[in-house]
Amino acid sequence: MSYKTHSFASLNAFSKLLLDYLAEKPALQGFYGNGPQLSKFKDQIVAKKSFPEASRAILQTVLEEQYAAIGAEMPSVDLRDENTFTVTTGHQLNIYTGPLYVIYKIVSTINLARALQKAYPDQQFVPVYWMATEDHDFEEINHFFAFGTKYEWTTSQKGAVGRFHLSDFPRIPLRNAIFDKAYSEGKTLSEVVRIYMHALFGAEGLVCLDADDASLKSLFAPIMEADLNQQVHEPIVRATTEKLEALGYKTQVAAREVNLFRLTENDRIRLEKGDSVEMADASPNVILRPLYQEVILPNLAYIGGPAEVAYWLQLKGIFDLHKVPFPILLPRNFAIVKTQKQAERAEKLGLSLADLFTDELTLRRSFVAGRTVHQLDTASELKALQPILDTLAGRAKAIDSTLEASVLAEKARWTKGLERLAKKMKRAEERNQGDEVRQVLALKEALFPAGEWQERHTNFLEFVTDHPEFISDLLQTFDPLNFEFYEITL
Repeated sequence: MSYKTHSFASLNAFSKLLLDYLAEKPALQGFYGNGPQLSKFKDQIVAKKSFPEASRAILQTVLEEQYAAIGAEMPSVDLRDENTFTVTTGHQLNIYTGPLYVIYKIVSTINLARALQKAYPDQQFVPVYWMATEDHDFEEINHFFAFGTKYEWTTSQKGAVGRFHLSDFPRIPLRNAIFDKAYSEGKTLSEVVRIYMHALFGAEGLVCLDADDASLKSLFAPIMEADLNQQVHEPIVRATTEKLEALGYKTQVAAREVNLFRLTENDRIRLEKGDSVEMADASPNVILRPLYQEVILPNLAYIGGPAEVAYWLQLKGIFDLHKVPFPILLPRNFAIVKTQKQAERAEKLGLSLADLFTDELTLRRSFVAGRTVHQLDTASELKALQPILDTLAGRAKAIDSTLEASVLAEKARWTKGLERLAKKMKRAEERNQGDEVRQVLALKEALFPAGEWQERHTNFLEFVTDHPEFISDLLQTFDPLNFEFYEITL
């Protein structure tokens, strides 16, 4: 695996909010605590030192029980130790891990724990995968793409996806020992995901947490009660959102009066003002889930995608309300993976990664324009024509003022005619370069399947099948504190 990196800004594919956050622009500094730098973890550790001993004990017990339920030993960590801290990423329970970026999130988190261990050897750092077991958006996780095929699970089950049983899970024809074992042994989707994530990353120290647990929710109960009974969070989030939008940033989430659901055996029901619920059955929505995470974990940092970083920045006020330290936010690593053949083809065609990030029409036109020996636009002719037409308009008006309109009409007709001619010349040149254009578009489709970023579409099995060390190589390649885009060649 070889690679090179590109600045986010050079690809024109990342939001201004993310770029400004990473640059630590002064206007944003009130929306988070410590910034995304290794040196800032010293202060973050101090802030999290107050994490309650009793909460550590409950967390350790819950994790040990969850691993015992799948017949596995939890990675050798003791979260009861006051010098042990977590760094966390979270994601939905995609079948077969879903798209590549789920793997990238996990690898980024593991590598952050490793970097912290080197920088702060007196503490222990544990990478945690927060399993979004209470999520109910099944359509977002019920499929994956590999080798040009969509594999999908359809079911009538509803509610928290982590509780789904596997009795109607389809037979996936892709043979893989890890997934075969997970989907044959796991009784629920939560167990399946823990089994395969433990097989893939347990040896790297990854701990998988299912927060759909009554003991853990008891730690968060006072905050959920305040949300349900006093609706304390919506005004704070709304005010923060308005401030971000006034600065010109796009926001991701909107708080409700009540930011909770009720979990039943087969449903997840939104709660409204005036409702009641047993706290063990309450489920935080996207507004309260980050706060829930930080209440039950001795956590220092959250690693997420651009949208996650954006919505966390809307939430600092509710952390301040409950005096919970706000974690350091880090974007996950981003990458595109090419085969050697694809890399050679891109080089031969003179295509940069920035070129491939443009839309198909822009890519095709810029490629043709860059290779032609002909002048394909008529801008210079239009520019030369303007003073001639202006002179004619003046002469015609001097003879008869009504003739000026005729000249202006001719001017518009000639302008449109030249523009049509330019389009015809460009299409003709595209036909002349037809073979190369088809190669460009084929490469674009291979690396951006269905018009999506590869990492948001393709499953990692496409690469690990021929490159068994794919994940190990990623662990050696990604730097979670290098905020650039990785262009990888296998």
